[in-house]
Amino acid sequence: MTYPTGVLASQHIRDLADTGAIRAPSFAEGQVQPASLDLRLGQEAYRVRASFLPGDGRRLSDRLPEFEMHRVDLSGGAVLEKGCVYLVPLQEALALPAGLSAVANAKSSTGRLDLLTRTVTDSGTEFDRIPEGYDGPLYAEICPRSFSVLVRPGMRLNQIRFRQGSAVLDDAALHRLHAQTPLVDGTPVIDDGLGFSVDLTPGDGDLVGWRAKPHTGVIDLDRLGHYPPADYWEAIRTDRQSIILDPGAFYILVSREAVTIPPTHAAEMAPYLAMVGEFRVHYAGFFDPGFGHGTPARGVLEVRCHEAPFVLEDGQIVGRLIYEAMSEVPEQLYGQGIASNYQGQGLKLSKHFAAP
Repeated sequence: MTYPTGVLASQHIRDLADTGAIRAPSFAEGQVQPASLDLRLGQEAYRVRASFLPGDGRRLSDRLPEFEMHRVDLSGGAVLEKGCVYLVPLQEALALPAGLSAVANAKSSTGRLDLLTRTVTDSGTEFDRIPEGYDGPLYAEICPRSFSVLVRPGMRLNQIRFRQGSAVLDDAALHRLHAQTPLVDGTPVIDDGLGFSVDLTPGDGDLVGWRAKPHTGVIDLDRLGHYPPADYWEAIRTDRQSIILDPGAFYILVSREAVTIPPTHAAEMAPYLAMVGEFRVHYAGFFDPGFGHGTPARGVLEVRCHEAPFVLEDGQIVGRLIYEAMSEVPEQLYGQGIASNYQGQGLKLSKHFAAP
């Protein structure tokens, strides 16, 4: 079946399962999102010496013995340790038709835990990119960076978005879309996407962000609203509208702009140019149709500083959103009748933590 050009909507994702383009057990409740499909962990994980890609024409299973250290049975729950690299076969596999490609990304809660999660395919030469016509298994590469985590089969750490052709909006189209449906609350900065900046102006009190503590306990990913933030995070406070990022540290910050994704479009967060500073903003990048629509929501920024301390100042541009047209308006939008934990959000930790 050929779909209209654009990002496939939830109803089309269900069609892919019905026609065998997605091979998987029956979908779990909430697994199909407005413009993406959550991917589920399988029964075991492979602890590997290092991150790797199979390479063109090579199967991951054939290369795994080069790097495997030991296997971890996830069936009763198992801890993936901070600083280690794991490969987990996923329950979903693909048999994509010609013209249909896919891109994967970490889920929002995964990114906010600094849980580096990337999708790997057979013959893969880059992470998170699935070429059109791909037929084969999917794997999650998982590297906990700040916290060790307890996982079980069926948990959903990453997600996949399907595309028929390309429908990325150029800057002229973004200006037209903003004129029809304001994408930000203010004057948009449009340059190879919609730019957004960091908010370091304190609201109530002087809290502007959170920094992960270096030595903490394990986080059970099934426990929601459970963990006291102070056990895992250091509050970042300032009255100077700037902070200094420490090399190797992980931060949760928030954008100044309230962002809207119209029902007819989806968006993906992309990192800003590396030349602006020694930091990375981009761990969980999908924004679904309906995000912030009618209920303004700011973008949470997952920030890691690299080699040198860096001064980050209020209003500094740190990233951009790339908008794409949907193939069709999804049957359900983000925040409407589905589990949407971050609609209307401001500065917010992952759903595993109690309100501070």
